[in-house]
Amino acid sequence: MNPAPVARLLTRDLGRMSYDEAWALQRALAAERAEGRGADVLLLVEHEPVYTRGTSSRGEPVGTLPHPLRDVERGGQTTYHGPGQLVAYPIVHLRERDWTVGGWLRRLEGAVIETLAGFGLPGERREGATGVWCRGRKVASLGVAVRGWVAYHGVALNADLDLAPFAAVRPCGFSAEVMTSVSELLGRRVGVDELKTPLAEAFARELA
Repeated sequence: MNPAPVARLLTRDLGRMSYDEAWALQRALAAERAEGRGADVLLLVEHEPVYTRGTSSRGEPVGTLPHPLRDVERGGQTTYHGPGQLVAYPIVHLRERDWTVGGWLRRLEGAVIETLAGFGLPGERREGATGVWCRGRKVASLGVAVRGWVAYHGVALNADLDLAPFAAVRPCGFSAEVMTSVSELLGRRVGVDELKTPLAEAFARELA
């Protein structure tokens, strides 16, 4: 018997969208995939300023924040999203691809590392910490949720993001000073639009 075909990856550019809208869309698409309908989808989006707190930090107190806070079902701790950050939400059926959650996280990191390499930047993994680092600083954060073997949430890659709002929290459990951006690393402005195609192509190769 031939194995069932694996759904191909579709890419949708959402432009700039509020976190709540994108979150609702993710959950709807993930539910659809869990029911065996639709295709794997990569959502690319830039958010209005917001903090999100994952399951590892649920219930931990935070001080007064300059932007809204959302408690979400992804793994990981508290982080910041805002204009100048490219957020990629791949909604992928892991069982159809016979992938583990840990293997999926490594693929997410791999797509970012490949994207950075295209800009001459040496992205790397760090033992015991999800995300992607470059020259000792963190340039991309990861966090996923899995429901019905469908992974959603994903990657936040700092393009030309204002890093100051990270100072209000401990992003992913680290000091805010550890955060960097592609623009800061290269010494020139690299906007979200410049990163969209390379990142989408890297994801397509990881899922091929």
